[in-house]
Amino acid sequence: MDKHRSIRQRAELFFAFAAALLAAFVIAGCKSPGGSPDAVVAPAQPAATAVLPSWREGIARETIIHFVDDVTREGSPNYVPPAERIAVFDNDGTLWSEQPLYFQFVFLLDEVKAAAPKHPEWRNNPAFRALAAHDQAALAGQQKELMKLIAIANSGMTADEYDNTIRAWLATAKHPKFQRLYTDLVYQPQLELLAYLRANGFKTYIVSGGTIEFMRVFSDRVYGVPPEQVIGSSQAVKFDTRDGKPVLVREPKLDFVDDGPGKPVGIYRNIGRKPVLAFGNSDGDLQMLQYTAAQTGPHLALLVHHDDAVREFAYDRQSKVGKLDRAWDEALAKGWIVVSMKDDWNVIYPPNAGQ
Repeated sequence: MDKHRSIRQRAELFFAFAAALLAAFVIAGCKSPGGSPDAVVAPAQPAATAVLPSWREGIARETIIHFVDDVTREGSPNYVPPAERIAVFDNDGTLWSEQPLYFQFVFLLDEVKAAAPKHPEWRNNPAFRALAAHDQAALAGQQKELMKLIAIANSGMTADEYDNTIRAWLATAKHPKFQRLYTDLVYQPQLELLAYLRANGFKTYIVSGGTIEFMRVFSDRVYGVPPEQVIGSSQAVKFDTRDGKPVLVREPKLDFVDDGPGKPVGIYRNIGRKPVLAFGNSDGDLQMLQYTAAQTGPHLALLVHHDDAVREFAYDRQSKVGKLDRAWDEALAKGWIVVSMKDDWNVIYPPNAGQ
């Protein structure tokens, strides 16, 4: 249908990537927008069927269900063969929360603190002193120094050692606002959507600016997305032998940044097919949505709008984390679906996260 046709760099150094995250850390805010245009949202009635039960009746839910039916029903003029049913999802802010700071960066900062006893020389490092004192004003002027500490704390481990470090952190670290494990702060409506798509022959991928090392540890357990279907930024590793055993050892630099224009590149390299459905939440997802919506066949592009300050956070154009500005404008201009967290979702987090 025409409706569906109209709806939807490589980094050399670790420092360049992480500096952007640090900039968000030292000035992060979750301000409610002012004067923003109205999103395409649904009335606040709960869904009446078992399909996507955490989604309220309205444009967003109806469009998703109609699209899935249209591309999976044999005989439909928009039928898409199962092998071509590719759905891609951003992670931060799309599948789980991202405020007041990207969860992976909280982990990286904790890793610096954990590595400190092995580096007594850090006690005189102004960046480490500012981090230990939670002095954000001082950190603002110490970005390069802090990135060096992060690089040191993250390099030299084997891939397996690093995986275990991530697992241990995720098992205990809690969000400062909700006091829940970070893996509890996944969006229940999105879990249902992932399952619904897979039940209808879609292959679901995560395409995120976060690193594959971090996401692959929990993606299968939390999202039902196996590690080989996680596309993200990646830190360089090298082959080595330790105690006579072959291992992969982490190096202090990235070899790919899967954000912004890097997302279509990552999709091309790792999937080899264009998605027919793409879901994001910020300007970092714009190119992925453009790449999906540019094809002539049926497609669906969606954005989550964080407009629920009571149950989660409210932010968009002015936020330093998960900024939604250019992508929102394009969504409104091109008829992409903007999902209002406040109006379209009955619940935000799964029941075990206190909802």
